[in-house]
Amino acid sequence: MRRRIRRSTHAHGAGESGLAKLIELHAVNSAGDMLITIALASTVFFSVPTGQARGRVALYLLVTMAPFALLAPVIGPLLDRLTHGRRAAMAMAMLARAVLAWTMASVVTTAGLGLYPAALGVLVASKAYGVVRSAVVPRLLPGRTTLVKANSRVTLAGLLATAVAAPIGAGLHMIGPQWPLYGAFVVFAGGALLSMSLPHKVDSAKGEAKARFAELEATGGEGDGIDAPGSGLPGDGLQGTGRKPGLLGVGSSVVHALQANSGLRALSGFLTMFLAFLLREHPLGGLTPAFSLGVVVVAAGGGNALGTALGAWLKSRGPEMIIAMALIGAVTAATVAAVMYDTVTVAAVAAVAGIAQALGKLSLDALIQRDVPESVRTSAFARSETALQLSWVVGGGLGIVLPLIGSLGMAVAAGLVLVGFALSVRGLMGAARRGTARPRVA
Repeated sequence: MRRRIRRSTHAHGAGESGLAKLIELHAVNSAGDMLITIALASTVFFSVPTGQARGRVALYLLVTMAPFALLAPVIGPLLDRLTHGRRAAMAMAMLARAVLAWTMASVVTTAGLGLYPAALGVLVASKAYGVVRSAVVPRLLPGRTTLVKANSRVTLAGLLATAVAAPIGAGLHMIGPQWPLYGAFVVFAGGALLSMSLPHKVDSAKGEAKARFAELEATGGEGDGIDAPGSGLPGDGLQGTGRKPGLLGVGSSVVHALQANSGLRALSGFLTMFLAFLLREHPLGGLTPAFSLGVVVVAAGGGNALGTALGAWLKSRGPEMIIAMALIGAVTAATVAAVMYDTVTVAAVAAVAGIAQALGKLSLDALIQRDVPESVRTSAFARSETALQLSWVVGGGLGIVLPLIGSLGMAVAAGLVLVGFALSVRGLMGAARRGTARPRVA
Protein backbone atom coordinates (compact mmCIF):
# COMPACT_ATOMS: atom_id res chain seq x y z
CA MET A 1 0.00 0.00 0.00
CA ARG A 2 2.83 2.39 0.85
CA ARG A 3 4.47 1.71 -2.53
CA ARG A 4 1.20 2.33 -4.36
CA ILE A 5 0.62 5.59 -2.51
CA ARG A 6 4.12 6.82 -3.26
CA ARG A 7 3.76 5.81 -6.93
CA SER A 8 0.58 7.90 -7.12
CA THR A 9 1.95 10.95 -5.32
CA HIS A 10 5.21 10.88 -7.31
CA ALA A 11 3.54 10.58 -10.74
CA HIS A 12 3.85 13.15 -13.56
CA GLY A 13 7.11 14.62 -12.29
CA ALA A 14 5.84 15.38 -8.77
CA GLY A 15 8.56 13.25 -7.20
CA GLU A 16 11.36 15.15 -8.92
CA SER A 17 9.89 18.62 -8.29
CA GLY A 18 9.04 18.00 -4.62
CA LEU A 19 5.28 18.35 -5.09
CA ALA A 20 4.86 14.75 -3.93
CA LYS A 21 6.09 15.64 -0.45
CA LEU A 22 3.60 18.51 -0.27
CA ILE A 23 0.79 16.15 -1.36
CA GLU A 24 1.73 13.73 1.40
CA LEU A 25 2.02 16.55 3.94
CA HIS A 26 -1.46 17.81 3.08
CA ALA A 27 -2.86 14.30 3.48
CA VAL A 28 -1.37 14.19 6.99
CA ASN A 29 -2.81 17.63 7.75
CA SER A 30 -6.31 16.62 6.61
CA ALA A 31 -6.23 13.39 8.61
CA GLY A 32 -5.30 15.29 11.77
CA ASP A 33 -8.03 17.87 11.23
CA MET A 34 -10.61 15.09 10.78
CA LEU A 35 -9.59 13.44 14.06
CA ILE A 36 -10.05 16.74 15.89
CA THR A 37 -13.42 17.29 14.21
CA ILE A 38 -14.65 13.87 15.34
CA ALA A 39 -13.49 14.50 18.89
CA LEU A 40 -15.35 17.82 19.06
CA ALA A 41 -18.49 16.66 17.23
CA SER A 42 -20.19 15.46 20.42
CA THR A 43 -19.59 18.75 22.21
CA VAL A 44 -21.42 21.11 19.85
CA PHE A 45 -24.75 22.37 18.85
CA PHE A 46 -27.20 19.98 17.23
CA SER A 47 -28.16 17.91 20.26
CA VAL A 48 -30.67 20.54 21.42
CA PRO A 49 -34.10 21.62 20.08
CA THR A 50 -34.16 23.66 16.88
CA GLY A 51 -35.03 26.96 18.56
CA GLN A 52 -32.06 26.75 20.93
CA ALA A 53 -29.79 25.33 18.26
CA ARG A 54 -30.25 28.37 16.03
CA GLY A 55 -28.80 30.68 18.66
CA ARG A 56 -25.87 28.37 19.33
CA VAL A 57 -25.08 27.96 15.66
CA ALA A 58 -25.21 31.74 15.18
CA LEU A 59 -22.60 32.00 17.94
CA TYR A 60 -20.55 29.32 16.16
CA LEU A 61 -20.60 31.37 12.95
CA LEU A 62 -19.16 34.34 14.79
CA VAL A 63 -16.49 32.16 16.39
CA THR A 64 -15.40 30.82 13.00
CA MET A 65 -14.59 34.37 11.91
CA ALA A 66 -12.09 34.89 14.73
CA PRO A 67 -9.17 33.09 13.03
CA PHE A 68 -9.68 35.22 9.94
CA ALA A 69 -9.59 38.41 11.98
CA LEU A 70 -5.95 37.47 12.63
CA LEU A 71 -5.27 35.82 9.29
CA ALA A 72 -5.70 38.73 6.89
CA PRO A 73 -4.10 41.69 8.75
CA VAL A 74 -1.50 39.81 10.83
CA ILE A 75 -0.63 36.26 9.76
CA GLY A 76 -0.58 36.83 5.98
CA PRO A 77 1.88 39.75 5.99
CA LEU A 78 3.95 38.02 8.69
CA LEU A 79 4.29 34.89 6.57
CA ASP A 80 5.14 37.03 3.54
CA ARG A 81 8.16 38.31 5.43
CA LEU A 82 9.34 34.76 6.20
CA THR A 83 11.20 34.53 2.91
CA HIS A 84 13.41 31.72 4.24
CA GLY A 85 11.03 30.11 6.72
CA ARG A 86 8.01 28.63 4.99
CA ARG A 87 8.90 25.06 5.92
CA ALA A 88 9.36 26.15 9.51
CA ALA A 89 6.02 28.02 9.41
CA MET A 90 4.17 24.89 8.31
CA ALA A 91 6.03 22.81 10.89
CA MET A 92 5.09 25.27 13.64
CA ALA A 93 1.44 25.18 12.55
CA MET A 94 1.53 21.39 12.81
CA LEU A 95 3.33 21.43 16.15
CA ALA A 96 0.92 23.99 17.60
CA ARG A 97 -2.04 21.78 16.72
CA ALA A 98 -0.31 18.74 18.20
CA VAL A 99 0.13 20.56 21.54
CA LEU A 100 -3.42 21.93 21.46
CA ALA A 101 -4.87 18.50 20.67
CA TRP A 102 -3.11 17.06 23.70
CA THR A 103 -4.40 19.97 25.80
CA MET A 104 -7.99 19.47 24.63
CA ALA A 105 -7.85 15.76 25.42
CA SER A 106 -7.84 16.56 29.15
CA VAL A 107 -11.00 18.72 29.01
CA VAL A 108 -13.05 17.35 26.10
CA THR A 109 -15.09 14.98 28.28
CA THR A 110 -16.33 17.83 30.48
CA ALA A 111 -16.41 20.51 27.74
CA GLY A 112 -14.56 22.78 30.17
CA LEU A 113 -13.70 26.38 29.43
CA GLY A 114 -10.20 25.44 28.32
CA LEU A 115 -11.65 23.54 25.35
CA TYR A 116 -12.81 26.60 23.43
CA PRO A 117 -9.60 28.70 23.36
CA ALA A 118 -7.70 25.56 22.35
CA ALA A 119 -10.20 24.78 19.57
CA LEU A 120 -9.89 28.38 18.37
CA GLY A 121 -6.11 28.03 18.34
CA VAL A 122 -6.45 24.89 16.23
CA LEU A 123 -8.53 26.85 13.71
CA VAL A 124 -5.95 29.65 13.52
CA ALA A 125 -3.06 27.22 13.05
CA SER A 126 -5.00 25.24 10.44
CA LYS A 127 -5.75 28.35 8.38
CA ALA A 128 -2.15 29.56 8.67
CA TYR A 129 -0.92 26.22 7.34
CA GLY A 130 -3.42 26.36 4.47
CA VAL A 131 -2.31 29.82 3.39
CA VAL A 132 1.38 28.88 3.34
CA ARG A 133 0.65 25.60 1.57
CA SER A 134 -1.21 27.39 -1.23
CA ALA A 135 1.58 29.95 -1.57
CA VAL A 136 4.35 27.36 -2.06
CA VAL A 137 2.63 25.19 -4.70
CA PRO A 138 4.11 27.24 -7.62
CA ARG A 139 7.62 26.62 -6.26
CA LEU A 140 7.10 22.85 -6.54
CA LEU A 141 5.24 22.78 -9.86
CA PRO A 142 6.48 20.05 -12.24
CA GLY A 143 7.29 21.21 -15.74
CA ARG A 144 4.32 19.53 -17.45
CA THR A 145 1.73 20.12 -14.73
CA THR A 146 -0.70 23.04 -14.55
CA LEU A 147 -1.48 24.99 -11.40
CA VAL A 148 -5.12 23.87 -11.38
CA LYS A 149 -4.04 20.25 -11.71
CA ALA A 150 -1.39 20.57 -9.01
CA ASN A 151 -3.85 22.21 -6.61
CA SER A 152 -6.44 19.50 -7.29
CA ARG A 153 -3.91 16.72 -6.66
CA VAL A 154 -3.03 18.24 -3.30
CA THR A 155 -6.70 18.73 -2.37
CA LEU A 156 -7.71 15.25 -3.53
CA ALA A 157 -5.01 13.71 -1.35
CA GLY A 158 -6.53 15.60 1.59
CA LEU A 159 -10.02 14.30 0.80
CA LEU A 160 -8.79 10.71 0.56
CA ALA A 161 -6.91 11.05 3.85
CA THR A 162 -10.06 12.45 5.46
CA ALA A 163 -12.06 9.44 4.23
CA VAL A 164 -9.48 7.09 5.75
CA ALA A 165 -9.19 9.02 9.02
CA ALA A 166 -12.95 9.28 9.61
CA PRO A 167 -13.61 5.61 10.49
CA ILE A 168 -10.35 5.45 12.45
CA GLY A 169 -11.44 8.50 14.45
CA ALA A 170 -14.89 7.02 14.99
CA GLY A 171 -13.32 3.85 16.35
CA LEU A 172 -11.08 5.84 18.68
CA HIS A 173 -14.09 7.88 19.81
CA MET A 174 -15.84 4.67 20.90
CA ILE A 175 -12.96 4.07 23.33
CA GLY A 176 -13.30 7.61 24.67
CA PRO A 177 -13.80 11.13 23.31
CA GLN A 178 -10.21 12.05 24.15
CA TRP A 179 -8.66 9.27 22.06
CA PRO A 180 -9.13 10.93 18.64
CA LEU A 181 -7.26 13.91 20.09
CA TYR A 182 -4.38 11.69 21.15
CA GLY A 183 -4.40 10.32 17.60
CA ALA A 184 -4.34 13.88 16.24
CA PHE A 185 -1.33 14.63 18.45
CA VAL A 186 0.60 11.78 16.86
CA VAL A 187 -0.47 12.75 13.32
CA PHE A 188 0.43 16.43 13.68
CA ALA A 189 3.75 15.63 15.35
CA GLY A 190 4.59 13.50 12.32
CA GLY A 191 3.40 16.33 10.08
CA ALA A 192 5.83 18.73 11.75
CA LEU A 193 8.72 16.43 10.87
CA LEU A 194 7.41 15.94 7.34
CA SER A 195 7.19 19.72 6.85
CA MET A 196 10.93 20.06 7.38
CA SER A 197 11.58 17.37 4.75
CA LEU A 198 10.14 19.55 1.98
CA PRO A 199 12.68 20.64 -0.67
CA HIS A 200 14.92 23.60 0.19
CA LYS A 201 13.52 25.61 -2.72
CA VAL A 202 10.33 26.08 -0.67
CA ASP A 203 12.37 28.51 1.42
CA SER A 204 14.21 30.13 -1.47
CA ALA A 205 13.75 33.87 -1.84
CA LYS A 206 15.29 34.00 -5.31
CA GLY A 207 13.65 36.68 -7.43
CA GLU A 208 11.54 38.11 -4.61
CA ALA A 209 11.36 41.76 -3.63
CA LYS A 210 10.50 43.43 -0.38
CA ALA A 211 6.91 44.58 -0.56
CA ARG A 212 4.74 47.11 1.14
CA PHE A 213 1.26 45.92 1.98
CA ALA A 214 -0.60 48.94 0.67
CA GLU A 215 -2.55 49.14 -2.51
CA LEU A 216 -0.79 50.17 -5.67
CA GLU A 217 -1.65 53.57 -6.94
CA ALA A 218 -3.70 53.49 -10.13
CA THR A 219 -1.35 52.52 -12.92
CA GLY A 220 -3.61 52.86 -15.87
CA GLY A 221 -4.81 49.84 -17.78
CA GLU A 222 -6.07 46.56 -16.48
CA GLY A 223 -3.31 44.48 -14.95
CA ASP A 224 -0.67 47.12 -15.65
CA GLY A 225 2.79 45.94 -14.68
CA ILE A 226 1.85 42.29 -14.38
CA ASP A 227 1.89 41.07 -17.94
CA ALA A 228 4.65 43.37 -19.15
CA PRO A 229 7.41 41.89 -21.28
CA GLY A 230 10.30 40.27 -19.48
CA SER A 231 10.77 36.90 -17.89
CA GLY A 232 7.10 36.06 -18.17
CA LEU A 233 6.74 35.67 -14.42
CA PRO A 234 3.99 37.45 -12.51
CA GLY A 235 5.18 40.83 -11.44
CA ASP A 236 8.10 40.90 -13.84
CA GLY A 237 6.99 44.23 -15.27
CA LEU A 238 7.42 45.80 -11.83
CA GLN A 239 11.14 45.26 -11.82
CA GLY A 240 13.07 48.41 -12.48
CA THR A 241 10.05 50.69 -12.23
CA GLY A 242 10.71 51.81 -8.68
CA ARG A 243 7.24 50.64 -7.65
CA LYS A 244 6.88 47.91 -5.08
CA PRO A 245 4.25 45.25 -5.70
CA GLY A 246 0.94 45.48 -3.90
CA LEU A 247 -2.06 43.19 -3.62
CA LEU A 248 -4.03 45.05 -6.25
CA GLY A 249 -3.03 45.95 -9.78
CA VAL A 250 -2.87 42.26 -10.75
CA GLY A 251 -5.55 42.40 -13.44
CA SER A 252 -9.24 41.73 -13.19
CA SER A 253 -9.15 37.93 -13.21
CA VAL A 254 -8.30 37.51 -9.51
CA VAL A 255 -10.92 40.06 -8.42
CA HIS A 256 -13.68 38.52 -10.54
CA ALA A 257 -12.71 35.01 -9.49
CA LEU A 258 -12.94 36.04 -5.84
CA GLN A 259 -16.39 37.55 -6.42
CA ALA A 260 -17.56 34.36 -8.09
CA ASN A 261 -16.15 32.16 -5.35
CA SER A 262 -17.79 34.35 -2.72
CA GLY A 263 -21.17 33.53 -4.29
CA LEU A 264 -20.36 29.83 -4.32
CA ARG A 265 -19.11 29.92 -0.72
CA ALA A 266 -22.25 31.76 0.38
CA LEU A 267 -24.28 29.01 -1.30
CA SER A 268 -22.33 26.40 0.66
CA GLY A 269 -22.90 28.15 3.99
CA PHE A 270 -26.58 28.65 3.24
CA LEU A 271 -27.21 25.02 2.25
CA THR A 272 -25.28 23.75 5.27
CA MET A 273 -27.34 25.68 7.80
CA PHE A 274 -30.71 25.83 6.04
CA LEU A 275 -30.89 22.13 5.19
CA ALA A 276 -29.59 21.11 8.63
CA PHE A 277 -32.60 22.81 10.22
CA LEU A 278 -35.13 22.16 7.44
CA LEU A 279 -34.54 18.42 7.28
CA ARG A 280 -34.90 18.06 11.05
CA GLU A 281 -38.41 19.51 10.88
CA HIS A 282 -39.43 18.53 7.32
CA PRO A 283 -37.52 15.46 6.11
CA LEU A 284 -37.43 14.57 2.44
CA GLY A 285 -40.37 12.53 1.20
CA GLY A 286 -40.75 9.25 3.08
CA LEU A 287 -37.36 9.45 4.78
CA THR A 288 -36.35 9.95 8.39
CA PRO A 289 -34.64 13.24 9.38
CA ALA A 290 -31.30 11.49 9.88
CA PHE A 291 -31.50 9.67 6.54
CA SER A 292 -32.58 12.86 4.74
CA LEU A 293 -29.58 14.71 6.10
CA GLY A 294 -27.36 11.76 5.22
CA VAL A 295 -28.50 11.89 1.59
CA VAL A 296 -27.57 15.58 1.37
CA VAL A 297 -24.22 15.11 3.14
CA VAL A 298 -23.23 12.21 0.88
CA ALA A 299 -24.28 14.16 -2.23
CA ALA A 300 -22.30 17.24 -1.16
CA GLY A 301 -19.22 15.24 -0.18
CA GLY A 302 -19.34 13.22 -3.38
CA GLY A 303 -19.73 16.40 -5.42
CA ASN A 304 -16.75 18.00 -3.72
CA ALA A 305 -14.60 14.93 -4.35
CA LEU A 306 -15.76 14.77 -7.97
CA GLY A 307 -15.00 18.47 -8.49
CA THR A 308 -11.51 18.00 -7.09
CA ALA A 309 -10.94 14.98 -9.33
CA LEU A 310 -12.21 16.93 -12.36
CA GLY A 311 -9.70 19.65 -11.60
CA ALA A 312 -6.91 17.09 -11.87
CA TRP A 313 -7.51 16.49 -15.57
CA LEU A 314 -9.31 19.60 -16.87
CA LYS A 315 -6.78 21.05 -19.30
CA SER A 316 -8.74 22.51 -22.19
CA ARG A 317 -10.08 25.54 -20.32
CA GLY A 318 -8.47 28.34 -18.37
CA PRO A 319 -9.35 29.01 -14.73
CA GLU A 320 -11.67 31.88 -15.69
CA MET A 321 -13.75 29.62 -17.93
CA ILE A 322 -13.88 26.86 -15.30
CA ILE A 323 -15.25 29.31 -12.71
CA ALA A 324 -17.85 30.66 -15.15
CA MET A 325 -19.07 27.12 -15.91
CA ALA A 326 -19.22 26.32 -12.18
CA LEU A 327 -21.41 29.39 -11.58
CA ILE A 328 -23.77 28.49 -14.41
CA GLY A 329 -24.13 24.93 -13.11
CA ALA A 330 -24.86 26.07 -9.53
CA VAL A 331 -27.45 28.66 -10.60
CA THR A 332 -29.19 26.14 -12.85
CA ALA A 333 -29.36 23.41 -10.19
CA ALA A 334 -30.70 25.75 -7.49
CA THR A 335 -33.31 27.23 -9.85
CA VAL A 336 -34.58 23.78 -10.83
CA ALA A 337 -34.81 22.80 -7.15
CA ALA A 338 -36.79 25.96 -6.35
CA VAL A 339 -39.32 25.09 -9.07
CA MET A 340 -39.46 21.32 -8.40
CA TYR A 341 -38.50 20.79 -4.76
CA ASP A 342 -38.09 17.09 -3.99
CA THR A 343 -35.50 14.54 -2.86
CA VAL A 344 -33.74 14.29 -6.22
CA THR A 345 -33.42 18.03 -6.85
CA VAL A 346 -32.22 18.77 -3.31
CA ALA A 347 -29.55 16.05 -3.58
CA ALA A 348 -28.63 17.43 -7.02
CA VAL A 349 -28.20 20.96 -5.62
CA ALA A 350 -25.92 19.65 -2.86
CA ALA A 351 -23.84 17.66 -5.37
CA VAL A 352 -23.54 20.50 -7.90
CA ALA A 353 -22.67 22.96 -5.12
CA GLY A 354 -19.86 20.62 -4.04
CA ILE A 355 -18.53 20.30 -7.58
CA ALA A 356 -18.77 24.04 -8.24
CA GLN A 357 -17.11 25.04 -4.98
CA ALA A 358 -14.21 22.61 -5.51
CA LEU A 359 -13.57 23.71 -9.10
CA GLY A 360 -14.02 27.39 -8.25
CA LYS A 361 -11.57 27.30 -5.35
CA LEU A 362 -8.95 25.37 -7.31
CA SER A 363 -9.18 27.91 -10.13
CA LEU A 364 -9.04 30.90 -7.77
CA ASP A 365 -5.90 29.50 -6.16
CA ALA A 366 -4.35 29.02 -9.59
CA LEU A 367 -5.11 32.62 -10.56
CA ILE A 368 -3.58 33.99 -7.35
CA GLN A 369 -0.53 31.80 -7.86
CA ARG A 370 -0.29 33.01 -11.45
CA ASP A 371 -1.03 36.72 -11.22
CA VAL A 372 -0.05 37.94 -7.73
CA PRO A 373 3.63 38.83 -7.15
CA GLU A 374 5.25 36.18 -4.99
CA SER A 375 6.42 38.65 -2.38
CA VAL A 376 2.80 39.35 -1.37
CA ARG A 377 1.17 36.12 -2.49
CA THR A 378 0.70 34.80 1.04
CA SER A 379 -1.15 37.96 2.04
CA ALA A 380 -3.33 37.59 -1.05
CA PHE A 381 -4.27 34.06 0.00
CA ALA A 382 -4.97 35.24 3.55
CA ARG A 383 -7.25 38.01 2.33
CA SER A 384 -9.07 35.76 -0.13
CA GLU A 385 -9.65 33.15 2.59
CA THR A 386 -11.03 35.86 4.85
CA ALA A 387 -13.44 37.09 2.16
CA LEU A 388 -14.59 33.55 1.39
CA GLN A 389 -15.18 32.70 5.05
CA LEU A 390 -17.14 35.92 5.50
CA SER A 391 -19.29 34.91 2.52
CA TRP A 392 -19.86 31.50 4.11
CA VAL A 393 -20.94 33.15 7.35
CA VAL A 394 -23.34 35.48 5.49
CA GLY A 395 -24.87 32.53 3.65
CA GLY A 396 -25.07 30.49 6.84
CA GLY A 397 -26.70 33.38 8.68
CA LEU A 398 -29.40 33.59 6.02
CA GLY A 399 -29.93 29.86 6.38
CA ILE A 400 -30.50 30.24 10.12
CA VAL A 401 -33.07 33.04 9.97
CA LEU A 402 -35.01 31.98 6.86
CA PRO A 403 -38.42 30.29 7.33
CA LEU A 404 -38.18 26.53 6.88
CA ILE A 405 -39.84 26.37 3.43
CA GLY A 406 -37.96 24.22 0.94
CA SER A 407 -38.81 25.99 -2.32
CA LEU A 408 -38.17 29.40 -0.74
CA GLY A 409 -34.78 28.26 0.48
CA MET A 410 -33.74 26.97 -2.94
CA ALA A 411 -34.83 30.28 -4.51
CA VAL A 412 -32.64 32.16 -2.03
CA ALA A 413 -29.78 29.76 -2.80
CA ALA A 414 -30.12 30.53 -6.50
CA GLY A 415 -30.15 34.25 -5.70
CA LEU A 416 -26.88 34.03 -3.75
CA VAL A 417 -25.09 32.44 -6.69
CA LEU A 418 -26.78 34.82 -9.11
CA VAL A 419 -25.22 37.78 -7.27
CA GLY A 420 -21.75 36.30 -7.72
CA PHE A 421 -22.60 35.49 -11.33
CA ALA A 422 -23.76 39.05 -12.09
CA LEU A 423 -20.65 40.60 -10.51
CA SER A 424 -18.07 38.36 -12.11
CA VAL A 425 -19.08 36.43 -15.18
CA ARG A 426 -18.66 39.24 -17.71
CA GLY A 427 -15.14 39.97 -16.50
CA LEU A 428 -14.24 36.27 -16.37
CA MET A 429 -15.48 35.59 -19.88
CA GLY A 430 -13.72 38.71 -21.16
CA ALA A 431 -10.44 37.60 -19.59
CA ALA A 432 -10.84 34.13 -21.09
CA ARG A 433 -11.47 35.60 -24.56
CA ARG A 434 -8.39 37.82 -24.28
CA GLY A 435 -6.32 34.73 -23.63
CA THR A 436 -4.96 35.84 -20.25
CA ALA A 437 -4.68 32.23 -19.08
CA ARG A 438 -1.08 31.06 -19.39
CA PRO A 439 -0.35 27.58 -20.72
CA ARG A 440 0.78 26.13 -17.38
CA VAL A 441 -2.19 27.36 -15.38
CA ALA A 442 -4.93 25.20 -16.83
